[in-house]
Amino acid sequence: MSTKALRDLNIIPASGLDKTIDSKGTLTKLYPENGSEFQKKTPPLCSVPAIKIDMGTTVAEIGNAEVEYIESENLSDVPDLDACFNTLFSRLDSKDWVSVCEALNNVRQLSIYHEEKLLEILGSVIPLIVKSLKSPRSAVCKTAIMASADIFKAYNDKVIDSIDSLLVQLLLKSSQDKRFVCEAALAALIAMTTSVSPTLLLPKLLPYLTDKNPRIRAKASICFSKSVPRLGTEGIKAYGIDKLLQIAASQLSDQLPESREAARTLAIELQTVYVNSQASFPRNEGSLDPMDTESWEAFCHAKLTPLRAQAILRVTSTTSKEALVLG
Repeated sequence: MSTKALRDLNIIPASGLDKTIDSKGTLTKLYPENGSEFQKKTPPLCSVPAIKIDMGTTVAEIGNAEVEYIESENLSDVPDLDACFNTLFSRLDSKDWVSVCEALNNVRQLSIYHEEKLLEILGSVIPLIVKSLKSPRSAVCKTAIMASADIFKAYNDKVIDSIDSLLVQLLLKSSQDKRFVCEAALAALIAMTTSVSPTLLLPKLLPYLTDKNPRIRAKASICFSKSVPRLGTEGIKAYGIDKLLQIAASQLSDQLPESREAARTLAIELQTVYVNSQASFPRNEGSLDPMDTESWEAFCHAKLTPLRAQAILRVTSTTSKEALVLG
């Protein structure tokens, strides 16, 4: 290399990546040479309060640490109803997850304090709640679950036309591994079973009792067993004790204990209704035996296969309810 070329190289500053040459040939500083100067001149994109993180806290917990999950009874009214209502759709559909969570909490507040006003747009709000239920961000998902529960409590049977999309997502979320999401989803499902009429809800639950996912079957079985007693004695008889008995018998052989326990609870409820209804039959004069009655054991054998009948009788025999009523 020539001596002239070496002299030309010497005029280039050592931090060549930090400087550039403008059109006039003047060296202009493009980037600061140290991070402190950059930090002083560049304002922060957002201000986030400091969060104390304990050792062992997961990344997901850190990301959700700023989200506050408020129980329904502790929710206050929205400060500005018109502003909240007019921007609700855009915020529910926002790409900013914090805005979505705020909007979902607004839905909860509206369902409690402005039930009739929210009802006007509920059919359009529920699909956006379902969208949030599908969110991979746990904070959004859990807030949407809590909103679903409040909607069930506020509107009861009025949500039946939109319940399918909510039900499938809540069953899925109640079957996942994230405990705090799973528990919230199960609580929402229980709120659904206590709020929606069983005559409308049971047909919606039936397909999930045979779902290929055992966890979904289990949660559906729990909801089903909790919903049946709300039919009342006459409602259960009208629905068909034999039909419900077959459902309980099929769940008794499920692989998950949750399903089996729900089936056991249902079987005992059916036994109680059946025995009480048999005891109310008129009796022959001078006889203690009811006319044209059939024992619980005979009924099970008549309506089920031998193996399933034995399974039902095994779980119901410990109650001795038939002996107590007829004795």
